[in-house]
Amino acid sequence: MFWDTSLIKRTYIVTEQHRPCQEASWLPWIFLHLKTYPLCGKIKAAKLKFKAGEKMVTQLKYSNTNTYLISGKKGCVLFDTGWAGTFGLLCKALGEKNITLQQISCLIISHFHPDHMGLAGELAEHGIEPVIADVQLEYVHASDHIFRKENNRFFVPLDENKAKIVSIRQSRKFLKSLGISGELIHTPGHSPDSICVWLDDDRSLLVGDLAPLYELEMHKNTPTGESWERLLKLRPKRVYYGHAKTAELDSSLPAAPCDDDLYALVKRIIRLCEKGQTPERISLRTNAPQKLVKDVLQIYVTHPGVSINGILDRLEIKDL
Repeated sequence: MFWDTSLIKRTYIVTEQHRPCQEASWLPWIFLHLKTYPLCGKIKAAKLKFKAGEKMVTQLKYSNTNTYLISGKKGCVLFDTGWAGTFGLLCKALGEKNITLQQISCLIISHFHPDHMGLAGELAEHGIEPVIADVQLEYVHASDHIFRKENNRFFVPLDENKAKIVSIRQSRKFLKSLGISGELIHTPGHSPDSICVWLDDDRSLLVGDLAPLYELEMHKNTPTGESWERLLKLRPKRVYYGHAKTAELDSSLPAAPCDDDLYALVKRIIRLCEKGQTPERISLRTNAPQKLVKDVLQIYVTHPGVSINGILDRLEIKDL
């Protein structure tokens, strides 16, 4: 895929003042589509079930983080969430797939960084059971201070005492109760609490923020490299990432081509950042929209060792 640099720049200029967490961004939609909003949280809805021949994983694109629905024969799992304040956008994304919130059985979180667990507490209040792996317990509140610092009034802290705690060793039994053949796998690297989901039938991996395979060379002899070494022994056919395009391992190349101009622009933004320039100054010197600069720098800071291609891949999921 090749990048349309002009389209990206135009989109950032148009949306620079837009913040997904503002109520105005989703309230009008709610009143038009009340059937998808969980105002009647106690009304029982038919469980979303997987049927033979159907795709088990459905991607939901409503924030800067890819989130997924895993459909089993007895229930449905939501894998990861967006930032606190994107609840209405999640409901909209579900409605576009003709799915209601009540059809989701539980939530599994790949790791407790704010862009992956931001809605966990709010979803728990609406009856979706949070599932926490035993290796994640001490990290459940690792991001709470970030939401407090930004005064995010939408954030609801997750109460781990009301969550289901699942041992990594016993995760097959848990998934089997939902009609899913697979397991949870501890994959430290991006963070010590990172886990992924392996699906036997699909031969698919949902890996959260584990570095994409095209960056594997730079993670040799690291926890990330060791995690991938174990995962690749499963011979996956498909990998679902938290901030990159889904990889079809039978046919895809290690890295996707990108627009040379955009590659050079992102590289220059990073270089100026390393010289101590502020985002505003970088925007002036590169003629790049301030939001693009801030997004690039956020990815660069929160994903140590990320490549330029990795940054571009993560920007791509914004549907630019």
